[in-house]
Amino acid sequence: MGVVENAKLTVVGAGSVGASLAYAALIRGSARHVALYDVNTAKVDAEVLDLAHGTPFVGSSTIAGGDDLAVVEGSHVVVITAGAKQEPGQSRLDLAGTNVRILEDLLPKLLERAPDAIYMLVTNPCDVLTVAAQKISGLPSNRVFSSGTVLDTARLRWLLAKRAGVATSSVHAHIVGEHGDTEFPLWSSANVGTVPILEWAHGQGFRREELDQIAAEVRDAAYRIIQGKGATNHAIGLSGARIVEALLGDESAVLPVSAVLDGVHGVDGVALSVPSIVNSSGVTPLGETPFSDEERRKLHESADALRASIASLGI
Repeated sequence: MGVVENAKLTVVGAGSVGASLAYAALIRGSARHVALYDVNTAKVDAEVLDLAHGTPFVGSSTIAGGDDLAVVEGSHVVVITAGAKQEPGQSRLDLAGTNVRILEDLLPKLLERAPDAIYMLVTNPCDVLTVAAQKISGLPSNRVFSSGTVLDTARLRWLLAKRAGVATSSVHAHIVGEHGDTEFPLWSSANVGTVPILEWAHGQGFRREELDQIAAEVRDAAYRIIQGKGATNHAIGLSGARIVEALLGDESAVLPVSAVLDGVHGVDGVALSVPSIVNSSGVTPLGETPFSDEERRKLHESADALRASIASLGI
């Protein structure tokens, strides 16, 4: 399809994540037109007005929105953030039942208004909801996916860069698998600049025990933030806007988003994050991404955890 000119992004859900994503898209110029939809009239009208007041300080992007689904019409990308939020001490999978029911009601209505859009889910548990969304919508897996572990990967790169004393852009490492408790880093292909992570010798270098501690800190980061302020919103808003840019700009950027897999390292029928090409056609998982034997085992453990959740919901 190529670069989308005069592109429209609709964010569904005006809560802390949706509002942050709309804000990030405006200030980054991710789309020419940004719309915000929510059933809570007072909330969405207030968020749109607040964002509109800031548009003289950004580029040429516009903001509109409201509680009428007509605001979704003409969208090239629809990002779904609506759903029950994760409470302190609650896992992402605990949210599954409630948010699947919300999706069953919402997605057909969105498809009526924007049948040709690419749909990205941010609502948790995003991997489970991606499987549900594909079945509800009938869309091919390249057009309905979730933000997956793009934010987790950013957290990992920030921690590694801080520890190594380099720019985050010089750290090449990915978190893959479930966006949740069974996620894991691809240490076998992680590099600082051109140097494999375990061979990095500047300063104290990296020990495997330290890398395991960093991976645990990435995995548990959301719980720490939710405990302190009730929600994660700024970083997921920025990462969501970044994915939108790859779609609308036809970048063919490689990002670890989550789509329903078909034979990637022997995994079928569940949505897990693996490095994927993201462009105006949607997402294409890179099945040739090398995994060590241990990493392949962890990917299948992640898949098994999600299958159990999906089965319990009758999806």
